[in-house]
Amino acid sequence: MSKILCSTGALLEYGGDYKRLETLSRQLVCDGYEFMMDYPYYEEVDALKKYFQEIKLYIPVVHCEKSIGEKISKGGKLDLIDAYEKFKINCDVAQSIGAEKMVIHLWDGRTSDTSFPNNLIGYDHLNKIARQYGIDLLIENVVCAVENPMKHLCELRENYPDIHFVFDTKMAAFHGQLDLLYESKYQWLWQDGHICHYHVNDYSGGYMDWENLRPLPIGKGKIDFAHFFEFIHKTGYDGSFTVEATAYRDGGVVDVEMLNEQFKYVRAHI
Repeated sequence: MSKILCSTGALLEYGGDYKRLETLSRQLVCDGYEFMMDYPYYEEVDALKKYFQEIKLYIPVVHCEKSIGEKISKGGKLDLIDAYEKFKINCDVAQSIGAEKMVIHLWDGRTSDTSFPNNLIGYDHLNKIARQYGIDLLIENVVCAVENPMKHLCELRENYPDIHFVFDTKMAAFHGQLDLLYESKYQWLWQDGHICHYHVNDYSGGYMDWENLRPLPIGKGKIDFAHFFEFIHKTGYDGSFTVEATAYRDGGVVDVEMLNEQFKYVRAHI
């Protein structure tokens, strides 16, 4: 049965106090969480692992800290050493809190996909590390500055036939590529089991509209989610979905009601 997860990035500001999650989790009607690893957490990895082991929150997916992808894009010796060492820490955190999957932005930041051959090579090393920790590595269709995510997913699959992906609705809509998911040309994405997880959040902007990249609640943008979920249901997918709509407000207030409505909407359509 499909699980509906909440991204901790929707609940906490960047590097926010993850110890708030125990209290917040009692108010949310999701099935579990996708933990967002942020850069400041490297300074307290042992405490973070101990905390999650103690509260026993269900976290089947970890979102890898985002700077790793940018360092791989840059491709310099020191950047790569740092990227792979930090990736090992991310894998260790994921393993220690019981996660089975890890989402990664293989390219990211200002460098983005400007040097995609570096990312293509880097994936192989990342995947080997992830396997050592028993983690299934999922590449996200992250927005691009040069090309487009679907092109890169195709290139990755050509080089790594067993690769797994997470498909993000907002990221796809940003590039005008959400409808590609429904086309027979790309049915290999779901038919051959490459998509192992979905991120569901709305998008209100136009083509590559950088000012409107913020994840929105379902129904607050332009995406036809009724059609999306109908299609996903027909494919026979029974994996997990993560809701990413930003819920934290000024003063640290979290819009729990909005998130719970999101979970209920997804549950009613899967």
